Amino acid sequence: MSAGMVLEQTLDDILSAIKPSQQDLITRNQIIDELQTIVHSMDIFRGAIVEPFGSFVSGLSTRWGDLDISIELPNDSHMSSTAAKKKKWLMLANLSWILTGRFHRLEFVAYVKVPIVKFRSRGISCDVSIDNLSGQINSKLLSWIKGIDERFGDMVLLVKEWAKAQQINNSRCGSFNSYSLTLLVIFHFQTCVPAILPPLEDIYPGDIGRDLKVKGVRADVVRKITETCAANIAKWKSNRYRPVNRRSLSELSISFFSKFSDISRKSKDLGICPYTGKWEALSNWEPHTHAIFIEDPFEQPLNAARTVKASLMRKISEAFETTYRRVSSTNQTEASLLPGLARPRVLKALGRMPSRAGSYGGNHNKMNCSVVPNVASSSQVQQQIQNMTPQPLDMIQRNCFVLFIWEDMNQGISVNIKVT
Repeated sequence: MSAGMVLEQTLDDILSAIKPSQQDLITRNQIIDELQTIVHSMDIFRGAIVEPFGSFVSGLSTRWGDLDISIELPNDSHMSSTAAKKKKWLMLANLSWILTGRFHRLEFVAYVKVPIVKFRSRGISCDVSIDNLSGQINSKLLSWIKGIDERFGDMVLLVKEWAKAQQINNSRCGSFNSYSLTLLVIFHFQTCVPAILPPLEDIYPGDIGRDLKVKGVRADVVRKITETCAANIAKWKSNRYRPVNRRSLSELSISFFSKFSDISRKSKDLGICPYTGKWEALSNWEPHTHAIFIEDPFEQPLNAARTVKASLMRKISEAFETTYRRVSSTNQTEASLLPGLARPRVLKALGRMPSRAGSYGGNHNKMNCSVVPNVASSSQVQQQIQNMTPQPLDMIQRNCFVLFIWEDMNQGISVNIKVT
């Protein structure tokens, strides 16, 4: 079997292990239905509906992927005003209180750009936000892009799995988030020859993030974006004079790792712009201190890779370079390829576990992520919540930052609390 065929078969095996099954999809829909029932029972959410978004909607999720959920308020009540943000904050605080005891590892992440309630249900991590319209539109756009070429969806799953295996897919630890990795795949498909995907400005010649903030009827804005994207995607796909890229998934993987093998050097002068489909001079954006710049094409000019730390760029570059050497080698076997492309849980699912620890030779040095060490008993949890809920929202925000993390334990419920 040739080296290319070995790599192709290995990638197919990984995909068979990480793609969600029909039961996985059913389970996620059951969680959505359960949350919808809870939301309907709360007066504060009267008329609201629960809508999934993220990789579950875009079709870019794995069997272990998170489930992103947005609670959509009625009557176009989403606003960017301070009053609206405070109201949504309070609504999520109420939701976290109601969900206590119903789900595992409950966490109210309050002081971030988009506040969320996190929990686990049926083994799936879930993030709940309110009126996350941009997240829903972005998910649909990625789903439409996936519909242009099926290799795109497979490539995204493979790259995200590879990044996890290489310990560079964890934004909390200073590496890539999954969205920035998806943008890297889009950019690769735009810049390979011939191109598989168009510059995203050819799909939507505007700033979706800014357009969504324009005052007006939300349904009208969404309809305009949908119709524009659908028409332009159809135009791209129906162009009979466009050169067709027929490269296999293994060939596209080799060129992907080759393209970004010197990403540490390139990132000092150039930014990645999926909107134009080109490497762009960093001077095109405002001065920044980020280690790498991957522009968010749906919310320009934000950097989708702003969580990446400069101290990890060498590790990231080495991951690309080492993987490129491995997948382009003429002396490759599945045993030599799998460890650097997939995590142990995938290898276990494939029945390919090593005979001894460390025999894979992959990058398994775990990053150190900070955790909150303070743990309280269940009675302390209840007392903390009782003391917190009667307070006006302004007083809560002014006096403290509280992070609750509920977990089912053998002897009850525990909580981590951080106060500053």
